[in-house]
Amino acid sequence: MRIAVTIFLTDETVAPTVLARELEQRGFAGLYLPEHTHIPVERTTPYPAGGDLPREYARTFDAFVALGQAAAVTERLGLGTGITLVAQHDPIDLAKQIATLDHLSGGRFTLGLGYGWNVEEAADHGVHWRTRRDLVRDRMALMRALWAEEPTAHDGPYGAVRASLAFPKPVQKPRGPVVGPRTLVGGAAGPKLFAHIAEYADGWLPIGGRGLSESLPVLRTAWADAGRDPAALQVVPYAVVPSPGKLAHYADLGIEEIVVQLPPAGEAEVLHTLDALAPHLPA
Repeated sequence: MRIAVTIFLTDETVAPTVLARELEQRGFAGLYLPEHTHIPVERTTPYPAGGDLPREYARTFDAFVALGQAAAVTERLGLGTGITLVAQHDPIDLAKQIATLDHLSGGRFTLGLGYGWNVEEAADHGVHWRTRRDLVRDRMALMRALWAEEPTAHDGPYGAVRASLAFPKPVQKPRGPVVGPRTLVGGAAGPKLFAHIAEYADGWLPIGGRGLSESLPVLRTAWADAGRDPAALQVVPYAVVPSPGKLAHYADLGIEEIVVQLPPAGEAEVLHTLDALAPHLPA
């Protein structure tokens, strides 16, 4: 099973270049980075994990800049976001960032996307909370139009773009309805989420990986009903704590990759954590 990692990289942690080199040398599959543009001080939205919001949330690097540094010092390491808050981006600019990173890295980018939890942060970007999922769906369609081989227009309920020349193109080739890099959607199990995954993504990025025995059959049904190839569905449990029993359970479910959470710490602590994860890496 492939083992990737995620970490809140900040101005107080290990550097992206140092971590990326170590991950590739040790045989890890990939590096996924989260994003928050800012954390409003006057925040009423509770932290989903409970308690005070950890310090690193307000200090995260821009994920695409940090992943660009990681791409420059590696050759095989997968590069991903976990997650990109698509609703908080201009989709034309975001399409360019994604295509550029995928092109410069030789097709190593995974777009992990989600809908967010911080209402105040999203509001500062002009996002209306109740419609954010539909907004993301429309912005993904707009970006697919820009990534298409031929100039393609998009006129949707939340945005439009004329048929345009837009380069570079992502290296990764279309997979069914998916145009652009490998795309995984994060979020809690539910019919709307699974319908969107089947419509425009390669799979699901479930946080924690709990309850997959019950939810995976539902997702697979939605996937098949959309006419997607059953063998193409990817499920990548995110921010998990690995153990031999858990990895065996995931393998029984057909899962081929997991993402392990690293501490938002300095170089010595992060490398110590990588040492402790070494027994779980494939031989």
